[in-house]
Amino acid sequence: MSNLDGVFPPVIDLASSGVPAQIDEVCRDVGFFQILGHGIPDDLTAELFEVADEFFGQDLEEKMRWSSQQVEVERGYSAKGTEGFSYSLALEQPPDLMEGFSVGLEPLPDRPEFHTEAHYFFAPNIWPDRPAGLREAMLAYWDEGNRVIHRITTLMALALGLDEDYFEPFTDASTDTLRINYFEGRPGETALPGQFGIGPHTDYGMCTLLLADQVPALQAYTKDGQWRYIVPRPGALLVNLGDLMARWTNDRWRSTLHRVTPVLASDGRSRRRRSIPFFHEGNFDAYVECLPTCTSPANPPRYPPITGGQHVFEKAIASRELRKADADSTVGDRAEALA
Repeated sequence: MSNLDGVFPPVIDLASSGVPAQIDEVCRDVGFFQILGHGIPDDLTAELFEVADEFFGQDLEEKMRWSSQQVEVERGYSAKGTEGFSYSLALEQPPDLMEGFSVGLEPLPDRPEFHTEAHYFFAPNIWPDRPAGLREAMLAYWDEGNRVIHRITTLMALALGLDEDYFEPFTDASTDTLRINYFEGRPGETALPGQFGIGPHTDYGMCTLLLADQVPALQAYTKDGQWRYIVPRPGALLVNLGDLMARWTNDRWRSTLHRVTPVLASDGRSRRRRSIPFFHEGNFDAYVECLPTCTSPANPPRYPPITGGQHVFEKAIASRELRKADADSTVGDRAEALA
């Protein structure tokens, strides 16, 4: 399948041949894969980690200045213990041991889809005074991530036997989010029973492009019922599927349950981990129904059609309000992992 046999998750070189078939195979199996040949410069990713360290290294009082005043608006700083991703699966667990900083598309195109008060997905970004270069680095990475994720969805369309531009009409006003997740365990800090860096969840939208450092913490739940660590190969990015893609493909592809274990101090020294997900969610009004290539008389659609933005918003707001989500889950046979 990949050019690195035995690596978990498999590595796909975007410059190699046969990529759509490789994507189909790995998405049927685990729903996570690593990509090489993405073309994002190493100096940009290094700069992004550097400014992230500088921002999150500030005092809590200073960081809180850059928090959104509306829980519906995912912009700016999120303090440790203010979110719980397991709530998106109607679980009630201690809040997550993670800090975050989130931005959306900037500038917004002059189109009605991007200038509506209906759903908060296109709220103005919140930019801190310090560090210098944070805004420039995040917007530069947004452009690169957007380029890569559209290349991935083109390859996904081909993998599913569709026209290569099939998903483009569903993503020309996509409610995407770029987020820096920061985990730091300081001496004396402990985790509560059942508490995680990020609790078990599936991503909500189409797919996620993830830049992560190599500190072991991210785990995916595999088909054989095991939680396995994912540590990306140097220079690789991770891609994983979200609920909407699982629904589109009638569970041919997996929206894989994953979590981040607590990042706690070791040997009396602080320990940290950084990850930068680019959540590709699709348009707010995207109508998601079973793809024609993923159903047959023997395999009828498993899910009713939904509007993608409503699903994503319900999941996201539940995690920020720390309340159990009402939206349908696509966890299916993986529910035993949450028991």
